[in-house]
Amino acid sequence: MTDKLRLGGMALGNGLLVHGPTHWAAAVRDGGGEIAVASGRKPRLGATVDGVPGLRGIAKLAEAFVVIPLTKRALPQAQLPMQDVRTAGAMAVAALIGRGLRSGRPTIGREGATAAVSLLPAVLALRSGDLAAYHGVEHKAIAAYERDEEVVDAAKEHDRCGSNLVAPMLVGATAGNAAIRRLGKRGPLAETAVALASMAFAVEVFGWSERHADSALAKLLRRPGHEIQRLFGTREPSEQQLAVGRAALVEILRVEGAENSQ
Repeated sequence: MTDKLRLGGMALGNGLLVHGPTHWAAAVRDGGGEIAVASGRKPRLGATVDGVPGLRGIAKLAEAFVVIPLTKRALPQAQLPMQDVRTAGAMAVAALIGRGLRSGRPTIGREGATAAVSLLPAVLALRSGDLAAYHGVEHKAIAAYERDEEVVDAAKEHDRCGSNLVAPMLVGATAGNAAIRRLGKRGPLAETAVALASMAFAVEVFGWSERHADSALAKLLRRPGHEIQRLFGTREPSEQQLAVGRAALVEILRVEGAENSQ
């Protein structure tokens, strides 16, 4: 029995993007009801920092984000999670609210509220359209491959979901922004540094939880992400949506298999 590939993914508004060790693949249902599929090689950004805590996590996330425009170029009909007008408007409103919250004395409470408000556009995107259902497709397709089971029978929640980054990222951003404001440091550079640091911290927590998956602490750390998925982050998909997930999975296994045979 060969080792399973480590697969990740991202739900699209009308389909699924999956990435493996060397390639990405996406499948979407177009306006005519047909399934369109595309794939390509992943950019490799983190080779020089693979063993460096913090930096390796940022590099891996960067690789995942770089794949998004490649997918859109290959599949113009793909609906990206944040491209609709309502979500874009919510992002602008969240930014304004965040600025208002930060106008007073810097406190952990204010920074925590600001960090929480920043999640509103993502929540709105998940609550509208089919994004939450395709998020369920993502988890079910990958879990079915990992456990050799039928996609329809797999759980819609997955321990390796990016929702597990949310809680540690909020904690890191809240503490970091409160600290730099108490030190009198403000502006885009300071905020970017805190954002990168909180992201790196979240990825390291995520990785530790995966390496110690059966420990009580890892289960506790994954609990907020699991609840996010269960309550509003995922929805049970239809058979038509599952068919799109199967197409994306078949394609990523095909291109990764072609790569491994060379």
